[in-house]
Amino acid sequence: MRSRLRAPLLLQLFQLLRPLHVSPASAQSGDGCGHTVLTPHSGTLTSRNYPGTYPNHTACEWRIQAAEGSSLLLAFGDMDIESSQHCASSFLLLSSPSDGTSLGSYCGNSNPTPLVMNSSSVTIQFNSTTHRSGRGFLLSYATSQHPDLISCLDKGTHYHQEQISVFCPAGCKGVAGDIWGNAKQGYRDTSVLCKAAIHAGVILDELGGQLTLSREKGITLYESAFANGLHSKRGSLSEKRLIFHKACDHALEAVSFNASSSWHEVNAMGQYKPWTAEQAAFSAHGNSWAADPSSETEWLEIDLGGRKNITGIITKGSSDKYNFYVKSYQVFSSRDGKNWKAYRYSSGQEETVFEGNADSLQEVSNTFIPPILARYLRIMPQSWNQRIALKVALQGCQVARLKVPRPYVPSAPKEVPILTSIPTDRTAIPGVTINPEKAGSMLLVMLLIGGFVLLSSGLLLLALLCRKKRKTAADLNCSLMKEYAEPDMVQVSPSSQTAPSTFKPALDEGYTLPLVVNHYDVPGKYHEYAEPLPPEPEYATPFTEQALEAGGATAKKNTCVIKVVPTTQGRAGSLASPMSPGIQPQYDFPAQRLGETPNSTRREGSHQASTVYTEPQTERTSILWGDGLAGLTTSPERHCFQIQDFPLTHIYHEPL
Repeated sequence: MRSRLRAPLLLQLFQLLRPLHVSPASAQSGDGCGHTVLTPHSGTLTSRNYPGTYPNHTACEWRIQAAEGSSLLLAFGDMDIESSQHCASSFLLLSSPSDGTSLGSYCGNSNPTPLVMNSSSVTIQFNSTTHRSGRGFLLSYATSQHPDLISCLDKGTHYHQEQISVFCPAGCKGVAGDIWGNAKQGYRDTSVLCKAAIHAGVILDELGGQLTLSREKGITLYESAFANGLHSKRGSLSEKRLIFHKACDHALEAVSFNASSSWHEVNAMGQYKPWTAEQAAFSAHGNSWAADPSSETEWLEIDLGGRKNITGIITKGSSDKYNFYVKSYQVFSSRDGKNWKAYRYSSGQEETVFEGNADSLQEVSNTFIPPILARYLRIMPQSWNQRIALKVALQGCQVARLKVPRPYVPSAPKEVPILTSIPTDRTAIPGVTINPEKAGSMLLVMLLIGGFVLLSSGLLLLALLCRKKRKTAADLNCSLMKEYAEPDMVQVSPSSQTAPSTFKPALDEGYTLPLVVNHYDVPGKYHEYAEPLPPEPEYATPFTEQALEAGGATAKKNTCVIKVVPTTQGRAGSLASPMSPGIQPQYDFPAQRLGETPNSTRREGSHQASTVYTEPQTERTSILWGDGLAGLTTSPERHCFQIQDFPLTHIYHEPL
């Protein structure tokens, strides 16, 4: 009878104590607890209804237990507890059971700075009374091994450096906060960092983890996506975007598909349309794979052709025509295709059920943390809409083959014969006598001689090249110097000046030959001179005397005919008609007016005498010239002169 009474009593006592059951690690109790994820390494906890107003007259107690010998770091993401005198009404209190220290009470709307508890266990108490407003609080923790701990509410706009490395605590997935974008495009910088990392598949919400991301230039539009149980929003242009770095997220190519069954559709027109396993590939056009019938025992198998690291899976529904899709599924893996193992997160012992699609069009991604190392992957739907239908793509990378070092096996030492004496007999080479003691010195001498010969040859060749270059440069300089014939000049009178020449003047006049290599060079500010006339004889064209105008002596122009009269005495050096000693030889020039007599005294305004240039002739004998000019005769009008038996004379006239 007593045993019958004890059973109901123990059952009632167990039911009363079950809400207050505390695990040896971390636990919570009370009616004022909100979102809570507690792990030995990190976690997140909030007040009830956060970020809404916490209820009146509630209480909650959290006990956090970390590994022995470690300390805890606490970071407040938000605190809004109605203020009261000495925080007597609503408050938050932190204490350490191991050493009896406490921090608090806290109230108001200012976040405390990160706190370090020098203990591996912490008790957090929250109590509320009657109040009007207040969101409550959000607190995250981690062990002291992660000093870069951040809150679940930190955003990308809180950072200004291009590279960011932080630690996200566990439990941020259930905290209020928006994200924009996806893993391919990146995320808007106004997104919550830890939730965006979970959406991108970088960390697992149940564990948290270290993040490494970069801030890059923003884009115009961010597309929404559903991944790892989180739905991102479609966002507009932002200044910066967040890019998460994943080392193993490439698309894996499937060798073949297999399925438990396939649906064969026959439409109203009697047309046959198969929904085979090969249609499950994303690259296959048209409809997807569909099972027939739809049950929890149906599966779709993927063969990768070899063992791969599988880090993620992407699923999609049927097509536009039908609204077939899988809502949830499990994943099994095998290395040989015979022994299958259900996938479990590293944080739990239960088989993981992944969240699938919500329609037949959108793609949904899920991440495997830790990754799956297998060749075969089997998907078993757990729930679906209308009919089981799937399109699947896998992400991952090749398995890194590590070279295992061979174990070192010491080998037995080889026996080396010990020579007791040095042999003196050597094999003689016919006709050659070599002394081993002098072989080294002979080789050194030969090397030195060979090096000296090579060095001497190089120096000799260099000297020849330098000499050739100098000779070429000298020839080039000489070629630039043009030979100009310096014609003799004859003055009409001692007081008169020589007429200007169109040829290059003498070097003693201060003229410097400009360096002109080709016709494109510009000589600068020096004058250019004409080349000398060709060496072949040229004869002046006789001019006919023009009729004098009415003015007679006032005529403007005068022409003079130059005649070359050869005589028999020219070769002997005598003159045809010697001039009187008192008369100086004079030359007429084109600038004279009619009726003028060239003499030593000239009137003002008269022109200077022309310059006479002589060119020696090869066919005639040179004439010895005396102190004065011989062979010149004046015309009766004393306007022109004749040159008898002289070399060919050129007289340059002014233009008519």
